[in-house]
Amino acid sequence: MTSLALPVIDLGGATNPPSAQVVSQVTAAAERFGFFQIVNHGISPSQIDELWQSTRAFFTLPTHEKRLIERTKQNSRGYYDRELTKNARDLKEVLDIAHVPFPDLADDDPRNFHRVDGRNQWPSFPGFRTTVINYLGACNDLALWLLQAFCEGLGEHADHLRGEFGDDHTSFLRMNHYPLNDLLTETEAAQVTALGDMALHHHTDAGALTLLLQDDVGGLQVAHGDSWIDVEPIDGAMVVNTGDMMQVWSNDRYQAALHRVAARTNAERYSLPYFFNPSYSTSYEPLPGSISAGDHAHYRAIRWGDFRQARADGDFADYGAEVQISDFRIGSSG
Repeated sequence: MTSLALPVIDLGGATNPPSAQVVSQVTAAAERFGFFQIVNHGISPSQIDELWQSTRAFFTLPTHEKRLIERTKQNSRGYYDRELTKNARDLKEVLDIAHVPFPDLADDDPRNFHRVDGRNQWPSFPGFRTTVINYLGACNDLALWLLQAFCEGLGEHADHLRGEFGDDHTSFLRMNHYPLNDLLTETEAAQVTALGDMALHHHTDAGALTLLLQDDVGGLQVAHGDSWIDVEPIDGAMVVNTGDMMQVWSNDRYQAALHRVAARTNAERYSLPYFFNPSYSTSYEPLPGSISAGDHAHYRAIRWGDFRQARADGDFADYGAEVQISDFRIGSSG
């Protein structure tokens, strides 16, 4: 472990386009750490409080009620309590809810159904769906704002990548609950992958960016060199980390840092990551502006729909080695 602290960047309300100072700070943080925290980000405390209330209300339900909206291999949205990371079972339970292109339509309407993810499944709490959809919209706006800074930091136009995140983008919210003890019965646990030694095992996020709300319990850690940095909770802040896709777009200038959640023995933990992901039809590779003079593209093109499907399968059950962007590195055997 190290006492090094991650950068904290003030976004000034995230209303006007990112200033040169914000672009510089975001670029430096993405290059050095792949992680940073943001304050004055424009999402209201009341909206965040409503989401926390909905999250805790859902996870206090009895297990059999939560499993009424359980995810399957065919539908990756919904509740799950046997999530794997790096082929090891995490000590957590989750509820995944994806971007809703047409919120006034039913979730089984074809326009709200995605080839890889399936359809959303909602708890029956009054107001839950509205609260989550409103928060998804706020996160999408903030992620698009940050995307401008990431693009400018690579020497591209601020809106260079905006077209990849249209109405059919595949972003989703994950509600995480990390309990103190295994949620499965002894019989259930004996039939699935054994628990590992972490609440959430080391990994990088597959998509472009992640916006994370964490409670005050702590436990999130990010790799830096040969050490791990504690991502200390800051009241009112959100954590931002770059994903694998951003590392590819930046030709390794931006780092998709390994991160994990250490198990806690004194308090349950909750967190709310929003994974900002493009359309399934997106094919991504290093951007021209990210390739330095004398260098070359480090990756061949990757189709997001196929990559996301393979990663979702690996999270659901142990289907072998988890797909990584290193499999697409030019010169690799993948």
